[in-house]
Amino acid sequence: MRALCWLGDEGLGVREVPDPELRNAADAVVRVRRSSTSGADLPLLGGRMPYQSVGDVLGREFLGDVVEVGSGVRRHRVGDRVVVCAVVACGGCWFCRQGRYGCCDNGSTGPAVAEQAWGQPTGGCFGQPRAAGGFAGGHAEYVRVPYADVGAFAVPESVDDDRAVFAADTVPTGWLGAELGEVRPGDVVAVWGAGAVGQMTARAALLHGASRVVVIDRHPDRLRATERHVGAETLDYEATDVAAELRERSGGRGPDVCVEAVGAAGDGAGPRSLAERFATAARAAPPDRPIAVREAVHACRKGGTVVVLGAFAGGVDAFPLGAVMHKGLTVRSSRQHGQRLIPMLLERMAGGEIDTAHLATHHLPLEQGAHGYALFRDRVDGCLRTLFTP
Repeated sequence: MRALCWLGDEGLGVREVPDPELRNAADAVVRVRRSSTSGADLPLLGGRMPYQSVGDVLGREFLGDVVEVGSGVRRHRVGDRVVVCAVVACGGCWFCRQGRYGCCDNGSTGPAVAEQAWGQPTGGCFGQPRAAGGFAGGHAEYVRVPYADVGAFAVPESVDDDRAVFAADTVPTGWLGAELGEVRPGDVVAVWGAGAVGQMTARAALLHGASRVVVIDRHPDRLRATERHVGAETLDYEATDVAAELRERSGGRGPDVCVEAVGAAGDGAGPRSLAERFATAARAAPPDRPIAVREAVHACRKGGTVVVLGAFAGGVDAFPLGAVMHKGLTVRSSRQHGQRLIPMLLERMAGGEIDTAHLATHHLPLEQGAHGYALFRDRVDGCLRTLFTP
C-alpha cells in the first residue's frame, strides 16, 4: 500500500509499505478515508523526536471504514465508518479504568524507551516513532488499529468525514484543556495559540461556562476564524501588551485559567542557549522551548491554573518555577483521554455545539503529502489544517 513516510534528510515522501495485518484478536484494519496534519507532527518533520527511523509512517488523526476485524472485536463490523483515537490504550489496566487512557500501561510498543525517557511507560500513539511506543500512522491507505473496541468509534451519519476526522485528537485535546483547567461558570480563560487545538480549547471553555475566553496568536486569518467560528475574543501578541490586556479583561487579577496550546515545534530562530548549541552540534534533539508556557505562568492570576496541552518531548530551559511557587499556581498537563471523551464529543458535533468544518482549509491527495505539510508548517495561504485522501 501507499503511505506518507519520514525519509530523513530527504524529508517526506509517499512510498510503498507492507499492508497492515491483524496481529491480535482485538485488532481491526481500517481503510482510510481522511487523515489530517497535526501540530504534534511538526517536531517529526525536522527529525527532532528521539528514535525516529527512516520509513516511519506519519499521521495521528484519521477516519475510515473497517475492512477486517479480529475474532475478539465485538463493537465493530466490516463496513463501519469509524474515527480512531490518536492515543492507543488497552482499556483494562488501572489507568484506563480510571479514565486516564493517555497513561495506559499497555498501549505502547516500546515501554522501556518511555520509561527511560519519562520514568514510566505511557499509552501509544499513531504516527509516532515505533521505538518510542508509536504505531504506523493514518497517512496511508490502510491502518492496523489495536484494541479496536476501545479506541475506534462509529461516526454519526450527520457528521461528514471532513468534520469527524478532528474527533480523533484535536477536539478531545481541546476539551481536555478545559477539563484540566476545571473551567467554571464565570471564569476568564486565556489560550495561547489559535491553531485547531487552541480553537477547540476555547470552544470547550465557553461550553464549560467561561464568561470570557481570550485566544492569543499573531496570524490574522486564525484570529478571524477564532472569532467567527468559536465565539472567543482574540489578541494579536505583536500588536498589544498581552499581559496588561489580560489583566484589563479580568478585573486586574489575570485569567483564572491559562492554557498553552502551541507546543514545542520551535519558532524558527537559531539556538538560544548553551544546551541548544551543544545539541545542534551533536545533531541531537535540542531542548524544547516553552515560550507560551512561560508567558502563561506569568499572566495567570495568583492561585490560578496553567494547563500545558502542546506536544513536548523532553527538557526545557528557564522554566519559571519561582513564579509557580510564589503565585500558588497549579500546573497540569496530559495526553488526551479520547476513549472517554470521543462519544460525547461526536454527539456535540452532530448537534452543532462544536464546529470543526472550518478547520479543514486545504484538501490534497496523499501523493501531495509533502506539499500539504509544507503548507501547514509555514501557514501558507491561510492553512489551518491539510486533509489527505488516499
